[in-house]
Amino acid sequence: MTAAPDAGKAASDAGRPSPRTDAGGPRIFVAPERGAAERAVAREIADLVRARPDAVLGLATGSTPAGVYAELVRLVRAGELDLARVRTFNLDEYLGLAQDDPRTFRAQMRRALFEPAGIPPARTDLPRSSLARADEERECARYERAIEAAGGIDLQLLGVGRNGHVGFNEPGSAATSRTRGVALDPATRADAAAAFDGLDRVPRRAITVGIATILAARRLRVLAFGRHKAAIVRAVLEGPVDPAVPASLLRAHPDVEFRVDREAASGLTRFQGEG
Repeated sequence: MTAAPDAGKAASDAGRPSPRTDAGGPRIFVAPERGAAERAVAREIADLVRARPDAVLGLATGSTPAGVYAELVRLVRAGELDLARVRTFNLDEYLGLAQDDPRTFRAQMRRALFEPAGIPPARTDLPRSSLARADEERECARYERAIEAAGGIDLQLLGVGRNGHVGFNEPGSAATSRTRGVALDPATRADAAAAFDGLDRVPRRAITVGIATILAARRLRVLAFGRHKAAIVRAVLEGPVDPAVPASLLRAHPDVEFRVDREAASGLTRFQGEG
C-alpha cells in the first residue's frame, strides 16, 4: 500500500498513530507538521515528570529535538512544569574539544534547556569532551555506572541521522554495544561541517552511549523531520533490522514510538496515511 503524499493529514496535535498494515513493532505517529510532534513529545515528558519529579531523561542534541526543548522551557516559564529534580544523561559528546568550548553538546544543552529550564548542573551528565585517548575507556565506564546508579533511563529521546545512526552509533554498531569511543562516519562529519565552519574543523572522534544502553531505557521516543529524512525513515522502519542501519535495531524495543512529519513519512509504503 502506497502512502499518500500528504501522509498523516488526519493526525492531531496529540498524534494518532497511522494504521498499520502489519502486526507488532514500533508505533508510528505521522504529524501534519513537526511542531505537532514536538509538542506531543514535550507533553509526554512533562506528564512523566509531574508523576515522577526525579525522572531520569535521556537526551539528544542537534536540531531535531530543539522544538521539544523549547516547549519544555515554555512550560517551565509558564509555571506549568518543574524540572529542577530530574536527572539527565545525554547520548553523546564530541572528543577533542575543550570542556568550555561553545560547540560541545554540553554547551548546547546548557543554552537550549538546562539553564532556561532551571535544571541544576549537578543533575545533568554528559561524557567529557577533553580526554586523553588512554582515558576514554575509563570515562565510558564511569558513564555506564552513573546511568545504572540513577536507576536507568525512564525516557530516551532520539533522532535519526541520514545514515541511520542514533547518538553516534554509526553504521555497523552492534546491538550489544555500550558506551564507548567511536570514529565518526564521513557523512556525520559532513552534516556537522556548518556548525564548525568547515569540515576540517569537525572532530573525528566522539563518545556515544551504545545501542544496548539505549535499548535498556524504559521508553524510546524517536523523531525525524523533513523530506531529506524520508529515505532513511523508510529503511529504518521497513528495511531489515540490520546493524548497517543502527536505528533499525530500535524496533526490538517493547515501548518505542517514532514521530515523523509528513515529509519524513513520504517514502513509507507499509503504513496508511490516514488514521
